[in-house]
Amino acid sequence: MTTDAIWEEILTEAEAIASKEPLLAEVLEEGVLTCPSLEAALSRHLAQKLSHNAPSTSKSLLKDTFMDSFDRDLKIGVAVRRDIRAFRERDPACHDFLGPAFYYKGVQALTSYRVAHHLWSTGRHELAFYLESLISEVFAVDIHPAATIGCGVLLDHATGFVAGETTVIDSNVSILHEVTLGGTGKESGDRHPKIRSGVLIGAGAKILGNVEVGQGARIGAGSVVLKDIPPHSTAAGVPAKIVGRSEEADPALRMEHDISDCI
Repeated sequence: MTTDAIWEEILTEAEAIASKEPLLAEVLEEGVLTCPSLEAALSRHLAQKLSHNAPSTSKSLLKDTFMDSFDRDLKIGVAVRRDIRAFRERDPACHDFLGPAFYYKGVQALTSYRVAHHLWSTGRHELAFYLESLISEVFAVDIHPAATIGCGVLLDHATGFVAGETTVIDSNVSILHEVTLGGTGKESGDRHPKIRSGVLIGAGAKILGNVEVGQGARIGAGSVVLKDIPPHSTAAGVPAKIVGRSEEADPALRMEHDISDCI
């Protein structure tokens, strides 16, 4: 029998918090400590959040939909654990595993997207679109369910993040808030950005069109990217231009946003 290290650590953290915070004890008991798995806990938690502002949506059916998706596609659980670990390892404000899983909307929005993507991939487009709308309303994150997103993605703060239908984000990417991965107009077909592994995208950056941001590149905060960015380059400005090289193999892991030495 394999050990689920992250879930075991979350249970330990929940027990410690519940023992010293009476206000949270009942919440953690019902939402974490009595759940048989991380998938079950997240299904319950996200169904409650997403149905809160949609009274016509059955919380029970939504929870069952999440759990069924987790059961049918085991890769979702693997990806979620890597997303949680990404926060713990890259975000200096994060000191545990429970926080990202149950408090950070970057993980919660990505987890919900992963379920919507599973629904989309199995032909349940209408339900996937409905789930996308709930995610957008609750988390202020709008990811088309057809977009392809890898594992170990840190969606830091998350507010205002947008990813279009043909977006591809490889594994081990870090993205700050208010980032748009969008199209350039009414063109159809493959029309959204491709973000390769190790990329770091600063807050407020806009990457538009079917452009590729190469492996290990950095995009400065507030930049507008309209052309391909070579691997291990640093790009900044409006429109973005290459201003230097990225010294790290994977800037997403170091989270160094200061590009003043490149300008």
